[in-house]
Amino acid sequence: MATRIDTNPIELRDAPGPAPFVETLGALHSVLSSSLLGIAPAFSQMLQPAVAHSALVIFTEDCTGRPQKKAGDAVIIDHVTIDELDAVRRSLPAQRSTVWGEERELAAASRPVAVFGASTGALLVLTDPRLAPGTTAADLLPTIAALWELVALSIRHQVAAAPPAYLLDSRAASAERASAIAELTDDHSTTLESLLAVLRSTTTSDEAARQITADLAAGAMVRLRAVSDRDRTLTEEPVAKAFERLRDDLQPLMRFGKLDVQFVEPPIDGRALPGEVAHAGRAIVRGAVLALIEQVDVSRVRVQWNCDGSNLLINIRDDGPGDLTPDVSSVRQLSARVSALEGDLRIEATPGWGSEIAVMLPLDAPSVPLVTADGWGLTAREHEVLELVATGARNRAIASALTISENTVKFHVASLLRKVGAATRAELAALTR
Repeated sequence: MATRIDTNPIELRDAPGPAPFVETLGALHSVLSSSLLGIAPAFSQMLQPAVAHSALVIFTEDCTGRPQKKAGDAVIIDHVTIDELDAVRRSLPAQRSTVWGEERELAAASRPVAVFGASTGALLVLTDPRLAPGTTAADLLPTIAALWELVALSIRHQVAAAPPAYLLDSRAASAERASAIAELTDDHSTTLESLLAVLRSTTTSDEAARQITADLAAGAMVRLRAVSDRDRTLTEEPVAKAFERLRDDLQPLMRFGKLDVQFVEPPIDGRALPGEVAHAGRAIVRGAVLALIEQVDVSRVRVQWNCDGSNLLINIRDDGPGDLTPDVSSVRQLSARVSALEGDLRIEATPGWGSEIAVMLPLDAPSVPLVTADGWGLTAREHEVLELVATGARNRAIASALTISENTVKFHVASLLRKVGAATRAELAALTR
């Protein structure tokens, strides 16, 4: 039975004085400072003392490449599906965003869960939850719900910033999942269509059985297509919708910065944008507009999107002095985002007439050979560290899992970065996947 939550929040740790509150803030800071790849393990580690759980699963449509972020029991996190998480979200009672102790279907099994919604639409699920001794759900869950709201907002803000390492990982994950979905859809469709053809054959004498089985097979095909369509809504965004969200993003600059932003709408029937391209496009425009208005005497900016079927084409022009160069730090940051998606950024500045930034982002990821750890010449210990880094685990967690010191972990991570040729832990994790 679900628990109604209507009491005031308290600290996660039941002890007198300000220390528990300070500890909670410190732990929350660690979670919010984690990368998108590491936020689930960090949040799970923070919550374990208050609510022990076998797995933590985050489901957010803000992250198109990896809408699920997971930590815990591999039996659960390796098999939980988007369809199951959608069903969990739909089952939340009206006017309530938190339930406790109800059974839900996850990873093909019924399990007790704690479920938390957020204003961003993101979902947090804890499986097999067990409260710390001396606490009750009514006392503790409001605080966890408030913490989750902050974590969900942090995820949205990180995605909006679209760091290059995240874009690399997101694009790889999108391509991998799209390929798997396509193969799964084709295999099941062929099987079910063949089954329907046999069942509809006149050589089958039992008409009633044939009709019932045909209905079941047809229903299975509909459900399969629904899964495929649901995945598409997570990984793609109509170009017109993406541009409308961009207009909303720039409203504060227009309202409070006294900047005249002119928008040239993209074709409404243009090809849908992969999620990471839509997120990157908005982030690039925001960054470009900020870079342009850093110049003196800029009062008007024109933003134009177009889609030629293969690329998202972005053009931003101002009415400023026309002295913008690629050496400006904010422009270099834009170039890094564009490069992460194998795109192209060009600047044309005409003194006295203004500056123009033109960006081309490919909609399809380039075909690249599969990278495996076998060719990197890693030691057995480096393999172990690499597997944990790929899950998003931090140095302290890796040290605890392998019974080594944090300094030793740092040494192995530095060695991995050098051997693999990665610049950051996030890039290392993305290349590993």
